[in-house]
Amino acid sequence: MEVQPELASGEVRHLQRCINDLVSLLALPAIWSGGHPSQVLHTLFDALLRMLRLDLVCARLTVPVGEAPVEIVEIVRTAEPRAPMPSAHEICEALRQGLKNGSRKWPPLLRNLMGEGDVSIVPLPVQGELGVILAVAQRTDFPRQTEALLLSVAANQACIGLQEARLLSHQKRVASELDQRVVQRTVELAAANEELKKELAERRLVEDRLGREERELKRSEVRKTAIVDSALDCIVTIDHEGCITEFNPAAEHTFGYRRDEVLGKHLADVIIPPSLREKHRQGFARYLATGEARMLGKRIEMTAVRADGSEFPVELAIARIPLEGPPSFTGYLRDITERKEAEQALRRSEAFLAEAQHLSHTGSFSWRVPTNEITWSEQLYRIYELEIGVPVTLELIRTRVHPEDLTLYERMVEEARVGGNDFEWQYRLLMPNHSIKYMHALAQSTRDQNGQLEYIAAVQDVTARRLAEEARDKARSELTHVARVTSLGTLTASIAHELNQPLSGIVTNASTCMRMLAADPPNVEGARETARRTIRDGNRASEVITRLRTLFGKKEATNEPVDLNDATRDVLALSLSELQKNRAILRRELADDLPLVTGDRVQLQQVILNLLRNASDAMSTIYDRPRDLLIRTEPDDNDRVRLSVSDVGIGFEPQAADRLFEAFYTTKNEGMGIGLSVSRSIIEHHHGRLWATPNNGPGVTFSFSIPCRREGSTSDSTRDRRIPSVSDGA
Repeated sequence: MEVQPELASGEVRHLQRCINDLVSLLALPAIWSGGHPSQVLHTLFDALLRMLRLDLVCARLTVPVGEAPVEIVEIVRTAEPRAPMPSAHEICEALRQGLKNGSRKWPPLLRNLMGEGDVSIVPLPVQGELGVILAVAQRTDFPRQTEALLLSVAANQACIGLQEARLLSHQKRVASELDQRVVQRTVELAAANEELKKELAERRLVEDRLGREERELKRSEVRKTAIVDSALDCIVTIDHEGCITEFNPAAEHTFGYRRDEVLGKHLADVIIPPSLREKHRQGFARYLATGEARMLGKRIEMTAVRADGSEFPVELAIARIPLEGPPSFTGYLRDITERKEAEQALRRSEAFLAEAQHLSHTGSFSWRVPTNEITWSEQLYRIYELEIGVPVTLELIRTRVHPEDLTLYERMVEEARVGGNDFEWQYRLLMPNHSIKYMHALAQSTRDQNGQLEYIAAVQDVTARRLAEEARDKARSELTHVARVTSLGTLTASIAHELNQPLSGIVTNASTCMRMLAADPPNVEGARETARRTIRDGNRASEVITRLRTLFGKKEATNEPVDLNDATRDVLALSLSELQKNRAILRRELADDLPLVTGDRVQLQQVILNLLRNASDAMSTIYDRPRDLLIRTEPDDNDRVRLSVSDVGIGFEPQAADRLFEAFYTTKNEGMGIGLSVSRSIIEHHHGRLWATPNNGPGVTFSFSIPCRREGSTSDSTRDRRIPSVSDGA
């Protein structure tokens, strides 16, 4: 049979293409080396789609992961279809239904599994139960002989590649597991090594701690021995039977026993008096039986006995030694003989002090300012007529203060809180029975260890003394009045006696002169002589009056340098009693480095005294406010020195300002009206000025200003200048 050339040429080309495709398939394992199963299938599917003009290639594979096989979801690759193709999902569903049995029972060729179209499906089982590869083409002649050959070779190559990939994957998994095991083992060995290091380090720490504890225990024993041996108190330890196990040197010295003499003996037989030994044994036995501790952890006072049998007071504290086993105890004893004697002396001293306070009507108190804690003595409770032991407060004290002295009391409290200075205070108490007590308090400020302010004060009931002083002052006033009346009588008698003769002569001469002039003819020459005698007797009467004025009041000025501050302090010292009697609260503001003045010190002090008395008298009827009296010295303009006295009294009317310094003008009911007039005269003779100014508030201020002493001046230049006394204005 003769073959046509064109047909032979086509077969040759087809055969060459088939051989090329076969070579390509055989070369695929070189590409797949070391690849993943999905890479193997994708490369194989691309080659089959290109060689066989397939429309779809898919695969279902199972690969073991660990011990259990896991089915991989189907891998599907499609070519550009020439006719409508079922979806990959439909194809997979058809394959699941048509290929239910194992791969050994699959038909070599399946057709028309999906609808009306002719689709050829060729299953290619992969050896080793790896799965199946499906080649799908819309040709009824699929697969032809060469295509079947290529599909068979492709299946074999896929089996080889998948087996190799599976083996490689298994090797990688084994290697990974081996690496993981090596790493895990390495970690375990490292952890074990670290644990071993820690254990060794802890063992060394334990050994070091044990060594330190042992050394510390030795040091502790040495310290304990040193403390016990050097303790000033007696230290005695006993065991559960009451026998002495330790007896320190202080105990040896106090009780008169040597340590080796008493070790092992019962405590009761050594230091406890015979009368108390049975009681001690009963208490110790009760504690051992019941655990009831009446003396443990407490400080008690008892009587102990020395080796010579003498008894003495001790302070005892017993503690149980915290050790396992039978109980043991440590007793600390202190000889308190000196303390008992000191306490007895203190109680005796307190009794003496209380009795002394009672006899002198003096109480004492302490006041802690930050906490307002006030502590009173018993005598102070008696003075205030309060129940002894009642808590004392500032408000409680206030209820006893006289209403007129409340403002002074509140001011004193505030100044004491802020100032922290010592203070002296005189005030009155209004008792429940409306009687009045006069008090004199002296307080000294101190600071405690924390720097807190505290006052320690003594308060004396001076009512009896005040009443005696008032009676004395009244008697003195009456005596002064009598003396003045007597002096006035004496002065009057002297004046009458001295003036009697000249006045009689004047009258006689005047009568004689009248008779001579009435004569006819008048005796002019005799009348003239009689008139001369009358003039002589008048001059004589004038000289009598001048001599009496010189006797009772006039004196020569004694000019000298005067420190006005010192002169003021002397006047205040003399006037303090009267000012306190009038309850005037005196404040001083004396300027430092005040220049000296030249004058009569006594006369200037008379002026200051007069101003102070006037200020005190002006406040005698004031009860609604403190009776503040201020005396101040200060430099003035034009080298002058000023002294001012301010009060809070009744003051004066504005229209009376010009008459204050007139003689015999006064605003007092019992005044004579010459004090300010004479004071002004004294100041003017010192080339100064005296004036009065109403205060902004209540009261008035009297001031005088005099020149300072010039450098190089002497008292001789003004020695003959006369300065009047208060008596001059009388």
